[in-house]
Amino acid sequence: METVVTTPHSVEDSPILCVDLDGTLLKSDTLYESLLRLVKKSPLALFLLPVWLLTRGKQGLKDEIAKRVDLPAETLPFHEEVVAFLQAEVSEGRRLALVTASHEKYAHAVADHFGFFHEVHATTAERNLKGKRKQSFLVEQYGEMGYDYMGDSKADIPVWRSCRAALLVEGGSVSAAHVEKDFHLEKSFSKKRNPFLLFRALRIHQWVKNLLLFIPLIMAHKVADYHLLLQAVVGFFAYSFCASSVYVTNDLFDLSSDRSHPTKRNRPFASGELSILTGGFLAVGLLAVAFALAFALPQAFVAILFTYFLITFSYSVLLKRIEVLDIIVLASLYTVRIMAGGMAVDVTVSKWLLAFSMFFFLSLACIKRFSELYRLKQEGKVNEVQGRGYQLSDIDQIASFGPASGYLSVLVLALYVHSPEVKELYHSPSILWFLCPIMLYWISRIWLLASRGKVNEDPIVFAIHDKLSYVVGAASLVVLWLAL
Repeated sequence: METVVTTPHSVEDSPILCVDLDGTLLKSDTLYESLLRLVKKSPLALFLLPVWLLTRGKQGLKDEIAKRVDLPAETLPFHEEVVAFLQAEVSEGRRLALVTASHEKYAHAVADHFGFFHEVHATTAERNLKGKRKQSFLVEQYGEMGYDYMGDSKADIPVWRSCRAALLVEGGSVSAAHVEKDFHLEKSFSKKRNPFLLFRALRIHQWVKNLLLFIPLIMAHKVADYHLLLQAVVGFFAYSFCASSVYVTNDLFDLSSDRSHPTKRNRPFASGELSILTGGFLAVGLLAVAFALAFALPQAFVAILFTYFLITFSYSVLLKRIEVLDIIVLASLYTVRIMAGGMAVDVTVSKWLLAFSMFFFLSLACIKRFSELYRLKQEGKVNEVQGRGYQLSDIDQIASFGPASGYLSVLVLALYVHSPEVKELYHSPSILWFLCPIMLYWISRIWLLASRGKVNEDPIVFAIHDKLSYVVGAASLVVLWLAL
Protein backbone atom coordinates (compact mmCIF):
# COMPACT_ATOMS: atom_id res chain seq x y z
CA MET A 1 0.00 0.00 0.00
CA GLU A 2 1.32 3.44 -0.96
CA THR A 3 0.52 6.48 1.15
CA VAL A 4 -0.40 9.64 -0.74
CA VAL A 5 -0.53 12.99 1.06
CA THR A 6 -2.39 15.82 -0.65
CA THR A 7 -2.62 18.47 2.07
CA PRO A 8 -0.41 18.53 5.17
CA HIS A 9 -2.01 19.42 8.49
CA SER A 10 -0.95 20.30 12.00
CA VAL A 11 -1.97 17.60 14.46
CA GLU A 12 -2.34 20.10 17.29
CA ASP A 13 -4.91 22.11 15.33
CA SER A 14 -6.82 19.08 13.99
CA PRO A 15 -10.16 17.90 15.34
CA ILE A 16 -10.77 14.34 16.44
CA LEU A 17 -10.06 11.77 13.72
CA CYS A 18 -12.90 9.26 13.29
CA VAL A 19 -11.81 5.98 11.72
CA ASP A 20 -13.98 3.38 10.04
CA LEU A 21 -13.20 -0.29 10.65
CA ASP A 22 -14.35 -2.56 7.79
CA GLY A 23 -12.29 -1.96 4.66
CA THR A 24 -10.44 0.94 6.29
CA LEU A 25 -8.48 -0.07 9.36
CA LEU A 26 -9.35 -3.68 8.62
CA LYS A 27 -8.78 -5.21 5.19
CA SER A 28 -11.73 -7.53 5.68
CA ASP A 29 -15.32 -7.15 6.97
CA THR A 30 -16.27 -8.19 10.49
CA LEU A 31 -19.80 -9.17 9.45
CA TYR A 32 -18.58 -11.72 6.90
CA GLU A 33 -15.73 -12.84 9.18
CA SER A 34 -18.13 -13.55 12.05
CA LEU A 35 -20.71 -15.08 9.71
CA LEU A 36 -18.17 -17.59 8.41
CA ARG A 37 -17.16 -18.52 11.94
CA LEU A 38 -20.80 -19.02 12.88
CA VAL A 39 -21.55 -21.28 9.90
CA LYS A 40 -18.38 -23.27 10.54
CA LYS A 41 -19.30 -23.65 14.22
CA SER A 42 -23.03 -24.33 13.69
CA PRO A 43 -23.95 -24.99 10.03
CA LEU A 44 -27.67 -25.12 10.86
CA ALA A 45 -27.48 -21.47 11.95
CA LEU A 46 -27.39 -20.63 8.25
CA PHE A 47 -31.16 -21.18 8.16
CA LEU A 48 -31.68 -18.70 11.01
CA LEU A 49 -29.97 -15.81 9.24
CA PRO A 50 -32.98 -14.83 7.06
CA VAL A 51 -35.23 -14.98 10.13
CA TRP A 52 -32.97 -12.66 12.12
CA LEU A 53 -32.65 -10.27 9.18
CA LEU A 54 -36.41 -10.07 8.54
CA THR A 55 -37.48 -9.81 12.16
CA ARG A 56 -34.74 -7.63 13.64
CA GLY A 57 -33.10 -5.87 10.71
CA LYS A 58 -29.39 -5.74 9.88
CA GLN A 59 -28.39 -4.48 13.32
CA GLY A 60 -30.34 -7.34 14.89
CA LEU A 61 -28.61 -9.81 12.59
CA LYS A 62 -25.20 -8.50 13.67
CA ASP A 63 -26.26 -8.69 17.31
CA GLU A 64 -27.42 -12.32 17.04
CA ILE A 65 -24.17 -13.35 15.35
CA ALA A 66 -22.08 -11.47 17.93
CA LYS A 67 -23.86 -13.30 20.75
CA ARG A 68 -22.69 -16.61 19.32
CA VAL A 69 -19.27 -15.86 17.84
CA ASP A 70 -16.05 -14.30 19.15
CA LEU A 71 -13.74 -12.52 16.74
CA PRO A 72 -10.26 -12.17 18.29
CA ALA A 73 -8.62 -9.03 16.88
CA GLU A 74 -5.21 -10.69 16.68
CA THR A 75 -6.57 -13.07 14.00
CA LEU A 76 -7.71 -10.27 11.67
CA PRO A 77 -5.80 -8.69 8.73
CA PHE A 78 -5.25 -4.96 9.26
CA HIS A 79 -3.87 -2.31 6.92
CA GLU A 80 -0.38 -1.94 8.31
CA GLU A 81 0.21 1.49 6.76
CA VAL A 82 -3.04 2.81 8.22
CA VAL A 83 -2.10 1.42 11.65
CA ALA A 84 1.34 3.07 11.43
CA PHE A 85 -0.25 6.40 10.44
CA LEU A 86 -2.72 6.30 13.35
CA GLN A 87 0.04 5.44 15.81
CA ALA A 88 2.04 8.44 14.56
CA GLU A 89 -1.00 10.72 14.92
CA VAL A 90 -1.60 9.59 18.51
CA SER A 91 2.06 10.06 19.39
CA GLU A 92 1.73 13.71 18.32
CA GLY A 93 -1.34 14.27 20.48
CA ARG A 94 -4.19 13.52 18.06
CA ARG A 95 -7.42 12.09 19.47
CA LEU A 96 -8.85 9.07 17.64
CA ALA A 97 -12.33 7.56 17.59
CA LEU A 98 -13.25 4.18 16.11
CA VAL A 99 -16.63 4.77 14.47
CA THR A 100 -17.95 1.72 12.67
CA ALA A 101 -21.01 -0.17 11.48
CA SER A 102 -19.42 -3.30 12.95
CA HIS A 103 -20.97 -4.70 16.11
CA GLU A 104 -19.78 -3.01 19.28
CA LYS A 105 -18.40 -6.31 20.60
CA TYR A 106 -15.93 -6.55 17.73
CA ALA A 107 -15.20 -2.81 17.69
CA HIS A 108 -14.18 -2.86 21.36
CA ALA A 109 -12.04 -5.96 20.75
CA VAL A 110 -10.15 -4.11 18.01
CA ALA A 111 -9.82 -0.95 20.12
CA ASP A 112 -8.46 -2.98 23.04
CA HIS A 113 -6.05 -4.74 20.70
CA PHE A 114 -4.44 -1.48 19.52
CA GLY A 115 -4.94 0.64 22.60
CA PHE A 116 -4.74 4.01 20.82
CA PHE A 117 -8.43 4.82 20.36
CA HIS A 118 -9.88 7.33 22.82
CA GLU A 119 -13.50 6.64 21.88
CA VAL A 120 -15.41 3.72 20.35
CA HIS A 121 -18.81 4.05 18.64
CA ALA A 122 -20.33 1.04 16.88
CA THR A 123 -23.49 -0.80 15.89
CA THR A 124 -25.67 -2.07 18.74
CA ALA A 125 -28.87 -4.10 18.90
CA GLU A 126 -30.83 -0.83 18.50
CA ARG A 127 -28.89 0.96 15.73
CA ASN A 128 -26.79 0.20 12.67
CA LEU A 129 -24.14 2.94 12.59
CA LYS A 130 -23.70 3.24 8.85
CA GLY A 131 -24.14 5.86 6.12
CA LYS A 132 -26.53 8.69 7.03
CA ARG A 133 -27.02 7.30 10.54
CA LYS A 134 -23.29 7.56 11.11
CA GLN A 135 -23.29 11.09 9.70
CA SER A 136 -26.11 12.21 12.04
CA PHE A 137 -24.40 10.60 15.01
CA LEU A 138 -21.04 12.28 14.35
CA VAL A 139 -22.61 15.71 13.77
CA GLU A 140 -24.49 15.28 17.06
CA GLN A 141 -21.29 14.28 18.83
CA TYR A 142 -18.77 16.72 17.35
CA GLY A 143 -20.74 19.24 15.34
CA GLU A 144 -20.74 20.11 11.63
CA MET A 145 -17.14 20.13 10.34
CA GLY A 146 -16.03 19.25 13.85
CA TYR A 147 -14.23 16.01 12.96
CA ASP A 148 -12.06 14.39 10.29
CA TYR A 149 -13.14 11.04 8.89
CA MET A 150 -11.26 8.09 7.38
CA GLY A 151 -13.29 5.67 5.26
CA ASP A 152 -13.21 3.58 2.11
CA SER A 153 -16.64 3.15 0.49
CA LYS A 154 -19.72 4.85 -0.95
CA ALA A 155 -21.44 4.34 2.41
CA ASP A 156 -18.99 6.90 3.82
CA ILE A 157 -19.96 9.69 1.39
CA PRO A 158 -22.69 11.15 3.69
CA VAL A 159 -20.14 11.23 6.52
CA TRP A 160 -17.56 13.07 4.42
CA ARG A 161 -20.17 15.74 3.63
CA SER A 162 -20.20 16.83 7.27
CA CYS A 163 -16.52 16.45 8.15
CA ARG A 164 -13.71 18.98 7.98
CA ALA A 165 -11.29 16.75 6.05
CA ALA A 166 -11.62 13.37 4.33
CA LEU A 167 -9.08 10.57 4.53
CA LEU A 168 -9.46 7.65 2.14
CA VAL A 169 -8.24 4.07 2.10
CA GLU A 170 -8.56 3.04 -1.54
CA GLY A 171 -9.61 -0.41 -2.66
CA GLY A 172 -13.25 -0.05 -1.67
CA SER A 173 -16.22 1.17 -3.74
CA VAL A 174 -15.01 4.77 -4.15
CA SER A 175 -11.92 6.26 -5.78
CA ALA A 176 -9.59 9.02 -4.67
CA ALA A 177 -10.57 11.08 -7.73
CA HIS A 178 -14.23 10.92 -6.69
CA VAL A 179 -13.55 11.94 -3.09
CA GLU A 180 -11.11 14.69 -4.11
CA LYS A 181 -13.68 16.13 -6.53
CA ASP A 182 -16.46 16.47 -3.94
CA PHE A 183 -14.61 16.84 -0.63
CA HIS A 184 -11.44 18.14 0.96
CA LEU A 185 -9.22 15.06 0.62
CA GLU A 186 -6.39 15.43 3.10
CA LYS A 187 -4.75 12.02 2.78
CA SER A 188 -5.27 8.82 0.85
CA PHE A 189 -3.76 5.35 1.11
CA SER A 190 -3.63 3.75 -2.33
CA LYS A 191 -3.30 0.02 -2.62
CA LYS A 192 -1.81 -1.68 -5.68
CA ARG A 193 -3.85 -4.70 -6.68
CA ASN A 194 -2.07 -7.89 -7.72
CA PRO A 195 -3.68 -8.88 -11.06
CA PHE A 196 -2.96 -12.56 -10.36
CA LEU A 197 -4.86 -12.71 -7.06
CA LEU A 198 -7.83 -14.53 -8.56
CA PHE A 199 -5.56 -17.12 -10.18
CA ARG A 200 -3.83 -17.65 -6.86
CA ALA A 201 -7.20 -18.17 -5.20
CA LEU A 202 -8.08 -20.84 -7.78
CA ARG A 203 -4.81 -22.73 -7.03
CA ILE A 204 -4.45 -23.69 -10.67
CA HIS A 205 -1.20 -25.53 -9.90
CA GLN A 206 -3.35 -28.05 -7.98
CA TRP A 207 -5.17 -28.93 -11.18
CA VAL A 208 -2.28 -31.29 -11.91
CA LYS A 209 -4.02 -33.76 -9.56
CA ASN A 210 -6.89 -33.98 -12.02
CA LEU A 211 -4.60 -35.46 -14.67
CA LEU A 212 -5.52 -38.70 -12.90
CA LEU A 213 -8.74 -38.62 -14.94
CA PHE A 214 -6.69 -39.54 -18.03
CA ILE A 215 -5.26 -42.72 -16.45
CA PRO A 216 -8.20 -45.06 -17.30
CA LEU A 217 -8.02 -43.91 -20.94
CA ILE A 218 -4.26 -44.46 -21.01
CA MET A 219 -4.41 -47.84 -19.28
CA ALA A 220 -7.11 -48.98 -21.71
CA HIS A 221 -4.82 -47.95 -24.61
CA LYS A 222 -7.53 -45.72 -26.15
CA VAL A 223 -5.71 -42.38 -26.17
CA ALA A 224 -5.80 -42.36 -29.97
CA ASP A 225 -9.60 -42.20 -29.89
CA TYR A 226 -10.04 -38.43 -30.24
CA HIS A 227 -13.70 -38.49 -29.23
CA LEU A 228 -12.88 -40.21 -25.95
CA LEU A 229 -9.85 -37.95 -25.45
CA LEU A 230 -12.10 -34.88 -25.82
CA GLN A 231 -14.49 -36.30 -23.23
CA ALA A 232 -11.57 -36.82 -20.84
CA VAL A 233 -10.47 -33.20 -21.40
CA VAL A 234 -13.97 -31.93 -20.61
CA GLY A 235 -13.98 -34.10 -17.48
CA PHE A 236 -10.59 -32.69 -16.49
CA PHE A 237 -11.84 -29.10 -16.62
CA ALA A 238 -15.10 -29.98 -14.86
CA TYR A 239 -13.13 -31.50 -11.99
CA SER A 240 -10.66 -28.62 -11.98
CA PHE A 241 -13.35 -25.93 -11.67
CA CYS A 242 -15.12 -27.98 -9.01
CA ALA A 243 -11.85 -28.43 -7.09
CA SER A 244 -11.11 -24.68 -7.30
CA SER A 245 -14.59 -23.95 -5.93
CA VAL A 246 -13.81 -26.18 -2.97
CA TYR A 247 -10.35 -24.62 -2.52
CA VAL A 248 -11.96 -21.18 -2.27
CA THR A 249 -14.57 -22.50 0.18
CA ASN A 250 -11.87 -24.20 2.23
CA ASP A 251 -9.79 -20.99 2.34
CA LEU A 252 -12.81 -19.06 3.59
CA PHE A 253 -13.54 -21.54 6.36
CA ASP A 254 -9.85 -21.74 7.32
CA LEU A 255 -9.18 -18.00 7.63
CA SER A 256 -8.19 -18.04 11.31
CA SER A 257 -5.89 -21.07 11.09
CA ASP A 258 -4.32 -19.89 7.81
CA ARG A 259 -3.46 -16.53 9.39
CA SER A 260 -1.39 -18.28 12.05
CA HIS A 261 0.51 -20.26 9.40
CA PRO A 262 3.89 -18.92 8.15
CA THR A 263 3.01 -19.25 4.43
CA LYS A 264 -0.77 -19.71 4.26
CA ARG A 265 -1.25 -16.30 5.86
CA ASN A 266 -0.30 -14.84 2.46
CA ARG A 267 -3.20 -16.52 0.66
CA PRO A 268 -5.56 -13.99 -0.99
CA PHE A 269 -8.44 -14.38 1.49
CA ALA A 270 -6.37 -14.89 4.65
CA SER A 271 -4.36 -11.75 3.89
CA GLY A 272 -7.50 -9.76 3.16
CA GLU A 273 -6.38 -8.92 -0.39
CA LEU A 274 -9.54 -10.57 -1.71
CA SER A 275 -12.80 -10.00 0.10
CA ILE A 276 -14.88 -12.76 1.65
CA LEU A 277 -17.85 -11.67 -0.47
CA THR A 278 -15.76 -12.08 -3.64
CA GLY A 279 -14.83 -15.55 -2.44
CA GLY A 280 -18.46 -16.51 -1.98
CA PHE A 281 -19.43 -15.45 -5.51
CA LEU A 282 -16.30 -17.08 -6.92
CA ALA A 283 -17.02 -20.43 -5.25
CA VAL A 284 -20.60 -20.51 -6.53
CA GLY A 285 -19.61 -19.44 -10.05
CA LEU A 286 -16.86 -22.05 -10.36
CA LEU A 287 -19.21 -24.79 -9.19
CA ALA A 288 -21.84 -23.74 -11.75
CA VAL A 289 -19.27 -23.90 -14.57
CA ALA A 290 -18.07 -27.32 -13.37
CA PHE A 291 -21.51 -28.89 -13.53
CA ALA A 292 -22.35 -27.16 -16.82
CA LEU A 293 -19.36 -29.01 -18.31
CA ALA A 294 -20.23 -32.25 -16.52
CA PHE A 295 -23.69 -32.43 -18.10
CA ALA A 296 -21.98 -32.82 -21.48
CA LEU A 297 -20.68 -36.22 -20.28
CA PRO A 298 -22.40 -39.45 -19.20
CA GLN A 299 -24.75 -39.19 -16.20
CA ALA A 300 -22.46 -41.43 -14.16
CA PHE A 301 -19.79 -38.72 -14.38
CA VAL A 302 -22.21 -36.07 -13.11
CA ALA A 303 -23.08 -38.31 -10.17
CA ILE A 304 -19.47 -38.95 -9.20
CA LEU A 305 -18.58 -35.25 -9.58
CA PHE A 306 -21.43 -34.42 -7.20
CA THR A 307 -20.14 -37.11 -4.82
CA TYR A 308 -16.65 -35.63 -5.04
CA PHE A 309 -18.02 -32.17 -4.22
CA LEU A 310 -19.96 -33.46 -1.20
CA ILE A 311 -16.92 -35.32 0.15
CA THR A 312 -14.56 -32.36 -0.33
CA PHE A 313 -17.05 -29.90 1.16
CA SER A 314 -17.60 -32.23 4.15
CA TYR A 315 -13.83 -32.49 4.49
CA SER A 316 -13.46 -28.70 4.56
CA VAL A 317 -16.22 -28.22 7.12
CA LEU A 318 -15.81 -31.26 9.39
CA LEU A 319 -13.86 -34.34 8.33
CA LYS A 320 -10.40 -32.75 8.33
CA ARG A 321 -10.73 -32.28 12.09
CA ILE A 322 -11.14 -36.05 12.67
CA GLU A 323 -7.81 -37.82 13.06
CA VAL A 324 -6.97 -40.69 10.66
CA LEU A 325 -10.31 -40.30 8.86
CA ASP A 326 -8.98 -37.11 7.30
CA ILE A 327 -6.06 -38.83 5.57
CA ILE A 328 -8.28 -41.69 4.40
CA VAL A 329 -10.69 -39.17 2.87
CA LEU A 330 -7.80 -37.34 1.17
CA ALA A 331 -6.55 -40.61 -0.30
CA SER A 332 -10.03 -41.62 -1.46
CA LEU A 333 -10.43 -38.33 -3.32
CA TYR A 334 -7.52 -39.28 -5.58
CA THR A 335 -9.07 -42.68 -6.22
CA VAL A 336 -12.43 -41.04 -6.96
CA ARG A 337 -10.68 -38.96 -9.65
CA ILE A 338 -9.50 -42.13 -11.37
CA MET A 339 -13.01 -43.61 -11.18
CA ALA A 340 -14.39 -40.38 -12.65
CA GLY A 341 -11.93 -40.61 -15.52
CA GLY A 342 -13.30 -44.05 -16.36
CA MET A 343 -16.88 -42.80 -16.21
CA ALA A 344 -16.12 -39.81 -18.42
CA VAL A 345 -14.99 -42.09 -21.28
CA ASP A 346 -17.13 -45.11 -20.37
CA VAL A 347 -14.12 -47.32 -19.61
CA THR A 348 -14.15 -49.86 -16.78
CA VAL A 349 -11.44 -49.07 -14.25
CA SER A 350 -9.31 -52.02 -13.21
CA LYS A 351 -9.68 -53.16 -9.60
CA TRP A 352 -5.90 -53.46 -9.51
CA LEU A 353 -5.59 -49.78 -10.37
CA LEU A 354 -8.08 -48.78 -7.67
CA ALA A 355 -6.29 -50.88 -5.03
CA PHE A 356 -2.90 -49.45 -6.02
CA SER A 357 -4.16 -45.87 -5.96
CA MET A 358 -5.81 -46.25 -2.54
CA PHE A 359 -2.60 -47.41 -0.84
CA PHE A 360 -0.32 -45.08 -2.84
CA PHE A 361 -2.33 -41.94 -2.18
CA LEU A 362 -2.86 -42.86 1.46
CA SER A 363 0.92 -42.69 1.74
CA LEU A 364 0.93 -39.22 0.15
CA ALA A 365 -1.87 -38.05 2.44
CA CYS A 366 0.20 -39.20 5.42
CA ILE A 367 3.14 -37.16 4.12
CA LYS A 368 0.93 -34.07 4.01
CA ARG A 369 -0.07 -34.49 7.64
CA PHE A 370 3.44 -35.60 8.74
CA SER A 371 5.02 -32.49 7.18
CA GLU A 372 2.53 -30.25 8.96
CA LEU A 373 3.31 -31.85 12.33
CA TYR A 374 7.06 -31.73 11.61
CA ARG A 375 6.92 -27.98 10.93
CA LEU A 376 5.01 -27.31 14.15
CA LYS A 377 7.45 -29.47 16.10
CA GLN A 378 10.37 -27.49 14.68
CA GLU A 379 8.63 -24.28 15.74
CA GLY A 380 8.48 -25.57 19.29
CA LYS A 381 4.69 -25.90 19.43
CA VAL A 382 3.39 -28.24 22.12
CA ASN A 383 -0.38 -28.08 21.84
CA GLU A 384 -2.90 -29.81 19.63
CA VAL A 385 -2.71 -28.75 15.99
CA GLN A 386 -5.21 -25.96 15.33
CA GLY A 387 -8.11 -27.11 13.15
CA ARG A 388 -6.91 -30.74 13.15
CA GLY A 389 -7.47 -33.73 15.40
CA TYR A 390 -3.77 -34.42 15.93
CA GLN A 391 -1.18 -33.74 18.58
CA LEU A 392 2.53 -33.36 17.97
CA SER A 393 3.13 -36.70 19.70
CA ASP A 394 1.28 -38.40 16.80
CA ILE A 395 4.08 -37.66 14.35
CA ASP A 396 5.84 -41.02 14.88
CA GLN A 397 2.61 -42.91 14.35
CA ILE A 398 1.90 -41.06 11.10
CA ALA A 399 5.46 -41.84 10.03
CA SER A 400 4.69 -45.55 10.44
CA PHE A 401 1.38 -45.40 8.55
CA GLY A 402 2.79 -43.63 5.49
CA PRO A 403 5.72 -45.75 4.28
CA ALA A 404 3.83 -48.98 5.08
CA SER A 405 0.94 -47.87 2.87
CA GLY A 406 3.34 -46.83 0.11
CA TYR A 407 5.06 -50.22 0.11
CA LEU A 408 1.69 -51.96 0.03
CA SER A 409 0.91 -50.07 -3.17
CA VAL A 410 4.10 -51.51 -4.70
CA LEU A 411 3.02 -54.98 -3.56
CA VAL A 412 -0.32 -54.49 -5.35
CA LEU A 413 1.61 -53.39 -8.44
CA ALA A 414 3.74 -56.54 -8.27
CA LEU A 415 0.66 -58.76 -7.98
CA TYR A 416 -0.89 -56.96 -10.95
CA VAL A 417 2.21 -57.53 -13.09
CA HIS A 418 1.91 -61.25 -12.30
CA SER A 419 -1.83 -61.38 -13.05
CA PRO A 420 -3.41 -62.87 -16.23
CA GLU A 421 -5.00 -59.52 -17.16
CA VAL A 422 -1.60 -58.00 -17.95
CA LYS A 423 -0.90 -60.49 -20.75
CA GLU A 424 -3.99 -59.24 -22.60
CA LEU A 425 -2.82 -55.61 -22.58
CA TYR A 426 0.98 -55.78 -22.92
CA HIS A 427 3.23 -57.50 -25.46
CA SER A 428 6.12 -57.90 -22.98
CA PRO A 429 4.49 -57.78 -19.51
CA SER A 430 7.65 -58.98 -17.73
CA ILE A 431 9.24 -55.58 -18.42
CA LEU A 432 6.63 -54.04 -16.08
CA TRP A 433 8.54 -55.54 -13.14
CA PHE A 434 10.93 -52.60 -13.45
CA LEU A 435 8.12 -50.34 -12.23
CA CYS A 436 8.41 -51.88 -8.77
CA PRO A 437 11.98 -50.74 -7.93
CA ILE A 438 11.24 -47.35 -9.50
CA MET A 439 8.22 -46.88 -7.23
CA LEU A 440 10.09 -48.22 -4.20
CA TYR A 441 12.83 -45.65 -4.81
CA TRP A 442 10.42 -42.70 -5.17
CA ILE A 443 8.33 -43.59 -2.11
CA SER A 444 11.38 -44.23 0.08
CA ARG A 445 13.08 -41.04 -1.07
CA ILE A 446 10.10 -38.74 -0.50
CA TRP A 447 9.60 -40.13 3.01
CA LEU A 448 13.31 -39.72 3.75
CA LEU A 449 13.12 -36.09 2.61
CA ALA A 450 9.94 -35.58 4.64
CA SER A 451 11.74 -36.81 7.76
CA ARG A 452 14.37 -34.12 7.09
CA GLY A 453 11.69 -31.43 6.77
CA LYS A 454 12.34 -30.91 3.06
CA VAL A 455 8.90 -31.79 1.69
CA ASN A 456 6.19 -29.20 1.22
CA GLU A 457 3.02 -29.89 3.19
CA ASP A 458 1.46 -30.89 -0.12
CA PRO A 459 3.52 -33.73 -1.69
CA ILE A 460 1.97 -33.06 -5.11
CA VAL A 461 3.35 -29.52 -5.03
CA PHE A 462 6.70 -30.97 -3.95
CA ALA A 463 6.69 -33.40 -6.90
CA ILE A 464 5.92 -30.56 -9.35
CA HIS A 465 9.08 -28.74 -8.24
CA ASP A 466 11.27 -31.84 -7.78
CA LYS A 467 13.52 -32.67 -10.76
CA LEU A 468 14.07 -36.29 -9.72
CA SER A 469 10.30 -36.84 -9.65
CA TYR A 470 10.25 -35.96 -13.34
CA VAL A 471 13.06 -38.45 -13.97
CA VAL A 472 11.09 -41.14 -12.13
CA GLY A 473 7.97 -40.30 -14.15
CA ALA A 474 9.88 -40.44 -17.42
CA ALA A 475 11.47 -43.77 -16.47
CA SER A 476 8.01 -45.19 -15.69
CA LEU A 477 6.70 -44.08 -19.09
CA VAL A 478 9.67 -45.71 -20.84
CA VAL A 479 8.97 -49.00 -19.04
CA LEU A 480 5.29 -48.86 -20.07
CA TRP A 481 6.24 -48.08 -23.66
CA LEU A 482 8.73 -50.97 -23.82
CA ALA A 483 6.13 -53.33 -22.34
CA LEU A 484 3.65 -52.31 -25.03
